[in-house]
This record gives sequence, C-alpha cells and structure tokens, in this order.
Amino acid sequence: MDKLSILIVAPNTSSALGGEAFLPFKYFQLLRARGVDVRLVTHSRNRGNLQAAFPDHQQLIHYIEDTALLRTIARSGRKVPEPVRSIVFGTALNFVYENMQSRMIRRVLAESSVDVIHQPIPVSPRIPSSLYGFGIPVVIGPMNGGMSYPEGYDEFVSARARGFISVTRLLAIALNRLIPGKRRAAALLVANERTRAALPVSHPNVIELVENGVDLSIWTSAPEHHRPRLPSDPFRLVYLGRLVGWKAVDITLKAVFLARQSGRDVRLDIIGNGIERAALEALTQSLSLETSVRFWGFQTQNACASILGESDALILNSLYECGGAVVLEAMSLGLPVIASDWGGPVDYLDKRCGILVAPVPRESFAQRLADAIVHLADDPERASAMGEAGRTKAVTQFDWDKKVDKILSIYNSLMSSV
Repeated sequence: MDKLSILIVAPNTSSALGGEAFLPFKYFQLLRARGVDVRLVTHSRNRGNLQAAFPDHQQLIHYIEDTALLRTIARSGRKVPEPVRSIVFGTALNFVYENMQSRMIRRVLAESSVDVIHQPIPVSPRIPSSLYGFGIPVVIGPMNGGMSYPEGYDEFVSARARGFISVTRLLAIALNRLIPGKRRAAALLVANERTRAALPVSHPNVIELVENGVDLSIWTSAPEHHRPRLPSDPFRLVYLGRLVGWKAVDITLKAVFLARQSGRDVRLDIIGNGIERAALEALTQSLSLETSVRFWGFQTQNACASILGESDALILNSLYECGGAVVLEAMSLGLPVIASDWGGPVDYLDKRCGILVAPVPRESFAQRLADAIVHLADDPERASAMGEAGRTKAVTQFDWDKKVDKILSIYNSLMSSV
C-alpha cells in the first residue's frame, strides 16, 4: 500500500490554547512522527505556535486568514451569555469558517493526493459539519458532549437559557439535515455513550474512541515520588484548569477549609487563570486559607507536570466537564484523583484509582469532597496504591501513542472499504 495521506482540518490547532485545540495539534505531531503524509488546514491565529512547534513542516500547514465577517460574529457573541454564545454564535462562526475551509481543502486536493480528511474539532456532537462532497472519506471526531448541569446548580443556566437549549437541540437536528456533513461522513467518532446518544443524526458507522490522551513524554514521574507520604506530612492537593464558574473551584476551597477544620494539614495549589480568579482569591482570604492555598496562574505543560509531580492528589470537582484531560495527566504521574461523579472524569476513573464524589445534593457537596480529602490524607498507603493503579490505567488505555494506533486503524479500514 502506498504511504497514507491524511488532511487534518481544525480552526484551532495549538499546544498553547489547551482544551480541544490541543487535539489536532497532537494528531498532526504524532502522525508526522509515524511517517504519515499528513497536512493541516487551520486558522492563521495559530501560526506563531505552529511555526515554533513545526519549523521544518510549514509547507504542510495551510492557514486561513481572518476576515471582517468572522471578527464581527466573534465580537457580537461576546455580548451574550453562555450557552447562547456557543450555540448561536459558535455555530455561525463554524459555518462561515467551514465554507472558507472547504475552499482551502479543494485547493489542497488539487495540488496533492489525500486519502482521508479528518475533522477532530469542534467536539460538540450537535454542531453541523459542512465538510462533504470531496470524493474521499471524511472522519469526524472524537466528539464529546451531551452534558447538562447537575440538579441544584440552576444559576449556571437560567430558565430562559434552558428553554433555549431545548429549542436549539431540535434545531440541531434540522440543521444537520440541511448541512449533511455528519450524515455523509465515512465515520463518526464519539468519546462515550452519552455523546452517541446526543448525535443529531443516525449513522451506520459510529466508533467509540476516547477524546483525550496523555503524552507520556511529558506526564511521567520518577519512581521515588510513589513512596507513601507520612501521615504527619502536609497533604498536597492540586487543581489544574481554567478559573471559571462551572469548574466549581469555590467549592474546592470550601472543601479544603472543612478538611483543615477537621485537623488535617491540607494544602492546595491552583494552576490556571480565568475570570473567577479575583473572587477565588477573595474567598481564600475570607476562609483564612492564605498560607494553605497558592495561586500559580498560567504555567507551561512542563511546569504543570513538575508541580503535579510534587503533589499527593488532584482534585477536579467540575460541574460541566465533558473531557477532563488533566485527570489522565494526573493519573499518569501516579496521583490519585478526587473528582465529580459527573461527566468526563467518569470515563477515566474507577474506585481503584480515584474517588468520584456525587455533586448532588449541592448543600453537602463540599463536605463530601472534604471527607474524600481526609480519607486519602489519613491513608497514605492506599493513596499511593490508587496512584499506581491510575498510572497503570493511563499507560495501558490512554497513552496518545495507543490512540494514534487506533486512529490509524480507522483510517486504513476506511481506505480498504473504498
């Protein structure tokens, strides 16, 4: 068989932006390392990052320049609250961008041979895709979605917004009939059954493939880290992620306060930035946690790995986490994880490697998290055993290299069926 040729198309492709932008970056990077003939179509805003990461492969990256229309839609969207912003303006931006993207794809196809087009983002299962009609297989995903907030957290989604969401879910079905990219795709990849159920189209080839992976060249730990800490040592928790409301870091701080009230020397490192930082710093002061909580701000991946490597457990009690790649990163470092029993972390964790804490009822969520913290702090050997089990699971099931093995097998199966 001739060398496989893949075209990845993704508006956001960057190692610096985090979130879903990291996914096409890793596909491009690791497929190149495997010797696959891979090209990339992406937005020009990623140029600086991609030039630094792939200085010798710029001829394989095709940039779509910004336009006045895209900027206008983006500016208008900033004036409305979530989820209206992502549903209405996100879909509009995606539709306009994909039309520009399709023209670029046809230009690439006219200049070179491509076997498969892969659209890894946006990961939302409901956003329609305009990528069809190119005469070669198109793979979309892995998608991840179908999320809602737990009962009792109504302030995150107003009654009006909830009604709007119900309408847009029906609208998504109509839009995906009108814009048939997902119906005509050769394969739809979904991260879990929740996402499969949220697909607005019926499709004969839906394949389950976890959205996130872990890069073991970065997220790995020295064996000495796994020596159980002494019960007299501080118990060092770490949070890594954006500081936004639905991450519920305020509840994390209250849980740390309650654990310390019970006599445990719990410390918390908070890595990341966001619009809630000032409020969280004020809450830290009001709880008299200034000497126990440290705000690191944004850090590079290597710096994050170093901080996590000095920690005893990760905490992520998010209320709307579709993915949660940081859970895999902590697991690969040998850390036990305390996480919400809701959304993405449930796809990765089990009782051997972490503690899943139900976010409902809301009134006692912080106390249940505090109980989990105390449980790990009081039993260093069990915490260490959970960390080792998590590392084994991350290495055997979620290594990015294994994920690339799977995606290559999907590409090749589509080629053999053409």
